[in-house]
Amino acid sequence: MTQTIGIDIGGTSVRAGVVTDDGTVVDTARAQTPRSARALEECLDRLVQELCADHDVSAVGLAVAGFLDPARQKVSFAPHLPWRNAAVPAEMSERIGMPVVMEHDANSAAWAEYVFGPARRSTVTCVVALGTGIGCGLLIDGQLYRGAFGVAPELGHLQVVPDGRPCDCGKSGCWERYCSGTALVETAIDLMGPQGSASVLMARELADDPGSLTGRKVAAAAEAGDPVAQEAVADLARWLGVGLAMVSDVFDPDLIIVSGGVGASSRLFLDDARDRYASLLTGAKYRRKARIRATELGERAGMLGAAALARDLG
Repeated sequence: MTQTIGIDIGGTSVRAGVVTDDGTVVDTARAQTPRSARALEECLDRLVQELCADHDVSAVGLAVAGFLDPARQKVSFAPHLPWRNAAVPAEMSERIGMPVVMEHDANSAAWAEYVFGPARRSTVTCVVALGTGIGCGLLIDGQLYRGAFGVAPELGHLQVVPDGRPCDCGKSGCWERYCSGTALVETAIDLMGPQGSASVLMARELADDPGSLTGRKVAAAAEAGDPVAQEAVADLARWLGVGLAMVSDVFDPDLIIVSGGVGASSRLFLDDARDRYASLLTGAKYRRKARIRATELGERAGMLGAAALARDLG
C-alpha cells in the first residue's frame, strides 16, 4: 500500500502524518510553527526525516494557509507564515530527495472530503473551515475550483458588515471577523464587558492570562453552561447562517461541509445555523437546499488531502 506524507502548515502549528491509500494515518509528528522562513523549512525537513525513519514514503504533500501561484509552485503571500514568493515545493524536494506537491490548506481539506468523505457523491461541494479565520474550498464535479489566479474562493473576506470589525486583510466587516475562532473570542469579550463579571469561567481565564482565551475555550465554556459563552456561540451560528446563504446564492452547492478547529464544536451551533441559512436563502420556498454537515474527518482533513494529492500527483 502506498504511503505518503501530508503536512498541514498553519500559523500556530505544523502537523505531519504518514497516510495510506485508504486514508489511514499510521504515524504523526507535530511542531510549533517557526517564525522565520529558514527555521520553518528546517522544521519541515526534520518532520519528514522523522517519519521516513520508520516508513517507506513516496512523496510529500503540503497544505499551506496562504496565497499560491496558479501552478502551486510558489507561496506568494501568507499572512501567518514567513514565506513571500517562495518556491517551497521545488526547494524542499531538492533537500529531501522526493516529490513535493503543494495546495492551499482549505483546498486540501476539500480534496480529503472528496477522496475520503461524502463529497464524492456531490456535484458542487463547499467546504467551510472555521478556525482562526475562515478557509473555503470549492469542488465542482470532482475538480477543485481555484479561480483565474489561484486564490479562489476567499469567502471569509466577503464583507457582511459595512464599516464593521477591522480585518487583517485590510478591509472591515469581513465574514470571518464574525464567524471564526477569533470572532468567537472577540464577541465573548464584548458581551462580558470591562469587568467580565457576567462570565465566571471566562473572566477567570482572562484574569490568569489576558491573551489566553481561544475559540475552543469559549466553545467549552458554552458547553459547560456559561451564559455569555452560549450567547457568543449563538451569534456565531447566526453569522454562519448568513454567510452560507450568500455562498449558496452564488455557487448553489448541494453539499456544504463545516470543518476546522471551531467546526469541531459544530454540535453547539450547526442546527441554528441551518435554520438561519434556510430563512435567508433567496427563493428558499421554491428551490432545493444544500445539505449542511459537520466534517467526519476532524482536524486531519488538511493533512489527509495533502497526502492524497501527493499520492496522485507525486
